[in-house]
Amino acid sequence: MIPMRLSSCSFISNSPIILRPPRTTATRTLNLPLDRRRHISAYGYTQAKALVYPKHGSPADVLNLHTHSLSPPHSNLVTLRTLAAPLNPADINQIQGTYPTAPPFSQELGTAQPSAVPGNEACFQVLAAGSACKTVSKGDWVIPTRTGLGTWRTHLQVTEDRLMKINKYGLDAEQAATISVNPVTAYRMLKDFTPLKEGDWFIQNGANSGVGRAAVQFGKMWGLKSICVVRKREGAEGEALHKELQELGATVVVNDEEIMDKGFGERVKEWTNGAREPLNLALNCVGGDAGMALAKTLGAGGTMVTYGAMSKSPLRVGAGMLIFKDLRFTGFWVSKWADRFPEEKKKTIDEVLGLIRDGKLRDVPMVEVPWSYETKKEELLDAVQGTLDGFRKGKGVFKFSDT
Repeated sequence: MIPMRLSSCSFISNSPIILRPPRTTATRTLNLPLDRRRHISAYGYTQAKALVYPKHGSPADVLNLHTHSLSPPHSNLVTLRTLAAPLNPADINQIQGTYPTAPPFSQELGTAQPSAVPGNEACFQVLAAGSACKTVSKGDWVIPTRTGLGTWRTHLQVTEDRLMKINKYGLDAEQAATISVNPVTAYRMLKDFTPLKEGDWFIQNGANSGVGRAAVQFGKMWGLKSICVVRKREGAEGEALHKELQELGATVVVNDEEIMDKGFGERVKEWTNGAREPLNLALNCVGGDAGMALAKTLGAGGTMVTYGAMSKSPLRVGAGMLIFKDLRFTGFWVSKWADRFPEEKKKTIDEVLGLIRDGKLRDVPMVEVPWSYETKKEELLDAVQGTLDGFRKGKGVFKFSDT
């Protein structure tokens, strides 16, 4: 999903949250019993809870916590228990009604009004599968094949074709739940838009985001050099962030004020050995003047890929960039790409998960938001509000237990 309106730095919530630092290796596999009885009735019905909204609007105004039951699965239906589900800015955009796609409104869950369930990414554990299911079975871990599934809920039941089985060995549920958007976006943008060889450069803003951190690490693995732009932070906080990104593999880290300086182009020329080392790719998630500042650094024939618009400002492309520098301006939406190329998506996810298992790709910092059967609506809405407000210490992730 493409965050269009919200920032992704740090948040403070009244909910009980656990700040989880990024792991350098993935050594734990989440083994949760499948025979819990608190959510299974005497007739085999699964008791579930979901955040739902009957209309678009501010999350605090429209979200409700709805309790319902799921019948035992038959045919190609699969009953799932959610293990982890991130809170992405694009999820909030969908609730607000400002995102290009949104989950459908229906009364399938027995709500008083047609309602939708927010959330697009998650990792699920299969509780039971219908007799016609061929690719998944009890105990498997799965992720959605497409966005719009509605993942902010304890349990759900869907058809088998909406699920992708993953090898859970060596993974945390949070890692699996956050794999299909940010890392895949970074991977495809570096691979698909302009040929890059070892020693080439790329430049990106939003370098502290999930996409940005993944791009830095992929670039290092593939021998690429990077100029990484982050929002200015004062004092020790800014120094720590610059150091962290450099440790991940960034060649140069600058803030968003530096890139707007008139002399920034000369600094880029110095870093790139007098422009003899190609800088032909820019990754833009901000837009506006900040996005155009990236484009100005590109060499002739370079490409800028826009995958977000955090500033909510348009890109004003000068004719000279098109005529004399022959720059290309294009966009990337991972959801649309995945719908067009489902097999390629699976291959990319499998490769990225392998890098995580091998300790070559580090997680983005995460803020775990516990969700149990007893969790109150207010606690969940606090976490959602934190995503809406921005300024959090890491990506918010619902962590489900005792559901």
